[in-house]
Amino acid sequence: MSVSRMKDGRYRSPFSMVVMFLLALLWAVPTLGLLVISFQTRDSALRGGWWEAIYKPFERTWTFDNYTRVFEMQDMGNAFLNGIAVAVPATIIPIMFAAFAAYAFTFMSFPFKDVLFIIIVAVMVVPIQVAFQPLLNLMGPNGLGISGQYLAVWILHTGFGMPLCIYTLRNYMSSLPYSVVESARIDGCSNFQIFWKLIAPMSTPAIAAFATLQFLWVWNDLLIAKLFLSNDNTTVIVKVQQLLGTQGQGAELVTAGAFISMVLPMIVFFTLQNFLVRGMTAGAVKG
Repeated sequence: MSVSRMKDGRYRSPFSMVVMFLLALLWAVPTLGLLVISFQTRDSALRGGWWEAIYKPFERTWTFDNYTRVFEMQDMGNAFLNGIAVAVPATIIPIMFAAFAAYAFTFMSFPFKDVLFIIIVAVMVVPIQVAFQPLLNLMGPNGLGISGQYLAVWILHTGFGMPLCIYTLRNYMSSLPYSVVESARIDGCSNFQIFWKLIAPMSTPAIAAFATLQFLWVWNDLLIAKLFLSNDNTTVIVKVQQLLGTQGQGAELVTAGAFISMVLPMIVFFTLQNFLVRGMTAGAVKG
């Protein structure tokens, strides 16, 4: 099979392009199904598979009421603001601390450095669900008393997100030329100056890549928001979950709410997708 070259000189295989197209199609099909159902009434959606509505559109009842009812039944506007208030700090805070830690693990020497890094990596395999009960006790009225506040979820997402962030940024920073750091130290720069003026700008792709992933994880989180926030300041994902009744009623509303909740993550992803690819591929080959 013949291959061609892309603008940057890399080989482009037609087979790889076909495989990527098929994978993208597999990911898009369920989303298309949700979109089709979100514009139908409940009775219409139950008549058959969603794909039948594509080639038999006149046999279905189409409506925009699902989206209207979502905003009427749940305060989606306020939930969107709550989601942003949770996701933005819960993205910035762990990256800020993890970037400093990754710099220390890469360019500084201190006792038990390798042991500490192994412990941090090992923490990633611990399911977050096992920590919920102790954390509920810690954050609750008999503990810190911050359960139901933004501060609680900021702390939790920071703690759960930092191990992977440190691991990713450390791997990326280890691919940077160490001679640059040595030259800066010879010129009298402190570690703080080296980090802000050299390493942080050079690590922008990795930082942006993890910021994208962290934002999507926090935005789409259900468990932490449901357990540690009140109904007044909960996020849009919890509001979408509340649309579904105990007997399965409201499924057509859930599909509409799901698409409303997808707007901001899609904007973030398509804005930072180039950084995401560059940062994750560069950090994946060094360790």
